[in-house]
Amino acid sequence: MADYDLVIRNGTMATAADAVRADIGIKQGRIVALGASLAKGAREIDASGKLVLPGGIDSHCHVEQKSSMGHMTADDFFTGTRSAACGGTTTIIPFAAQHRGMSLRQVVKDYHDCAGPKAAIDYAFHLIISDPTEQVLGQELPALIRDGYTSFKIYMTYDALKLDDRQILDVLALARREGALVMVHAENHDVIAWLSDKLLLKGHTAPKFHGVAHAALAEREATHRAITLAELIDVPMLIVHVSGREAIEQIRWAQDRGLRIYAETCPQYLFLTADDMDKPGFEGAKCMCSPPPRDKANQEYVWRGLENGTFQVFSSDHAPYRYEGPDGKLMHGAATTFKKVANGVPGLELRLPLLFAAGVGTGRLDLTQFVALTATTPARLYGLYPRKGTIAIGADADIAIWDAEKEVTISQSMLHDAMDYTPYEGTRIKGWPVMTLSRGEVVAENGEFKGARGRGRFLKCDISPAARPLGRSVTGFDPETGTYKRG
Repeated sequence: MADYDLVIRNGTMATAADAVRADIGIKQGRIVALGASLAKGAREIDASGKLVLPGGIDSHCHVEQKSSMGHMTADDFFTGTRSAACGGTTTIIPFAAQHRGMSLRQVVKDYHDCAGPKAAIDYAFHLIISDPTEQVLGQELPALIRDGYTSFKIYMTYDALKLDDRQILDVLALARREGALVMVHAENHDVIAWLSDKLLLKGHTAPKFHGVAHAALAEREATHRAITLAELIDVPMLIVHVSGREAIEQIRWAQDRGLRIYAETCPQYLFLTADDMDKPGFEGAKCMCSPPPRDKANQEYVWRGLENGTFQVFSSDHAPYRYEGPDGKLMHGAATTFKKVANGVPGLELRLPLLFAAGVGTGRLDLTQFVALTATTPARLYGLYPRKGTIAIGADADIAIWDAEKEVTISQSMLHDAMDYTPYEGTRIKGWPVMTLSRGEVVAENGEFKGARGRGRFLKCDISPAARPLGRSVTGFDPETGTYKRG
């Protein structure tokens, strides 16, 4: 009788700490043994010449979500998780998005109703808080945090989502009290609105002017303001989808002062530029997202942030709006203004291969950094570690086996999402996940989805140590007592 349900043999196993040759023994969906020459398994996978990595955790993606403009994403929980699995990702954390006037409890129920019958891999939820009423802050949100929804996102822009500074302070104070981690979309709304009005008045309506309106200084100012509010309340904060130098410098400034400010960036800020929004005709709309891609010089600053630890997380911010179709970027026609274009780019399946090729493949990142950015640190930040995000005894057997030599030319036809384009069409990369296992089951192999609709499980998130305040206020203000002391 076999000792294990499955043994993965002869691969180079990597975690966020090191890379070693080891076999992995799996039983009942969990890792139960690591070592050389393990006993026989009921099934054996020979990973000779391959890398064996923790399955990726995409901790920022929009799946089966209606935007504040009323656009529904192209991917539902089946196509989104199918795509993720084929790209080496085994856990996603999308958003249960509250729109104004909605009960947060009802929002969560609605998203569970969507995800439960469809998800092919495991998932958790962040919350989006757009309406922090007394009911939400006093009852619903604290109860949901205790039920395993321990992170939530707030916006400083978009008419239907943005909170003012006082509302942000209320939310941060609650997060401090309950131990939740706050994610912030940091752009100055009034700067963007003012610039947009001026551009449209002059007839500047093309997709490229989206990048002009979403100026880097608008991201810089809002990032600094968000950090300041977090400093006042003495609460950790994660700044999402950081695009370039202006915001990076603010984040590094805060980190150097000892503030617990975390940061995330995404593929579009490494592989797209503002020039991609200036393609002929309306093609530039395919690369519109917020914040927008900057220039080549800013790409270099993002790379440096990944290398030196300014960024802790590399997520996709997958926001899949088709080019054509009812909720696509062309829904209002090619003569429309940049303000009416569905905002976001896809990237769920390509997040890991793009970073592996351009980071690990070129030596800009080592393998342990890659694992930390794409799996381990997201698991730690969002309360899923050590069940997820690592290869360790007792962890779920979420594993991606990589062929570091496999060369691929990206095309939409090879991807498994519900999109009709990829902004990375024609990009040649080296390194690809050739097999993905979720809790010990093969869900993708050699570019073919092998999983099943509805096999994914919901994950309750623990309170993360990363969300705990420093226990000291840099300003001397204690939000619990309302006292303010210096010296």
